[in-house]
Amino acid sequence: MAALARRAGGSPAAALWAAARGFASVGSDIVSAAPGVSLQKARSWDEGVATKFSTTPLKDIFHGKKVVIFGLPGAYTGVCSQSHVPSYKNNIDKLKAKGIDSVICVAVNDPYVLNGWAEKLQAKDAIEFYGDLDGSFHKSLDLEIDLSAALLGRRSHRWSAFVDDGKIKAFNVEKAPSDFKVSGAEVILDQI
Repeated sequence: MAALARRAGGSPAAALWAAARGFASVGSDIVSAAPGVSLQKARSWDEGVATKFSTTPLKDIFHGKKVVIFGLPGAYTGVCSQSHVPSYKNNIDKLKAKGIDSVICVAVNDPYVLNGWAEKLQAKDAIEFYGDLDGSFHKSLDLEIDLSAALLGRRSHRWSAFVDDGKIKAFNVEKAPSDFKVSGAEVILDQI
């Protein structure tokens, strides 16, 4: 319950909420939780053509590495652009000082939109951006949410995790996609 509380915002009530939702949990292997899933590294269309629209298997992202990954509802949206990505961009040196090999942002968007957004935020040099084009990664982790009311369709909850060699060591999920209380870099820094 304590691990659930940490990843769900710290309180026992938040832990019960997370347990009821069935999210991936601390200690589980993120690659095994999403078997066969690959992500699409952010890039221009020409880079996509040049790489024959290649994808990146999760094992290549996580195995043998210390990774901080955060997911968000989508590129160019309010909290994502104004708070979530900047929190990681502004703390990249602190994360690297703690031994983090890579900081990854993932969203249910295509890699071309994510590339343009990362460039607009001037965050591409600090953060790796990956698309989850069909939402299969987030669906596998039970982090999918229907945001059709906001004209976004099926997207990702707002979340963050510290993953060491594929094992989830810390996991935080916001109660609502507009919340930004437990998924920022400041929180994950204290969990590494």
